[in-house]
Amino acid sequence: MKNFKLIIALVTLTSIISCNDKRKPQLQYMPDMYVSVPYDVNGVDGVNGKPVNSKPVAGTIARGGHPAYDIADTNEGYELAKANLNPLEASEENLAKGKAMYEIYCATCHGKKGDGNGVLSQREKFSGIPNYKDRDINAGTIYHVIMHGKNLMGSHASQVTYTERWQIVQYVEKLRTDLAK
Repeated sequence: MKNFKLIIALVTLTSIISCNDKRKPQLQYMPDMYVSVPYDVNGVDGVNGKPVNSKPVAGTIARGGHPAYDIADTNEGYELAKANLNPLEASEENLAKGKAMYEIYCATCHGKKGDGNGVLSQREKFSGIPNYKDRDINAGTIYHVIMHGKNLMGSHASQVTYTERWQIVQYVEKLRTDLAK
């Protein structure tokens, strides 16, 4: 008899809840499952409940751990890039890593010696690939071309890290001096 009374009470309660005015919000069980709680990305000050706009500490560098490259992809930018120097120490380790990256990303076009006679040039897929010894280039312009590309060469900025770019630059400069001999 008790169970019967309980069932009747639940049925009555359900019919009362379901027959309410549909234009008004209904009773929700665990509403956070249906409506997510918005969180303030800047956080909230625990004392007065006001949002806190956190600014990065002065002098910090964004993710990636290197300063932004803000030289434009123009002829003027290319000329400005000539003033840039390689920040990495000239070492055998950097040269070896630069060579490894060069062989992955550059040698197919520029050749293993930097003479412009890579596999794609030999197969006549591209013509006019420059020989490093024929170009007026330095560390800054090489880095600029890796970042933005030049002529048919596209940018490789997304494929190699900041440090790897400078290591490639170091290796290209070595190839250039070897070609000049």
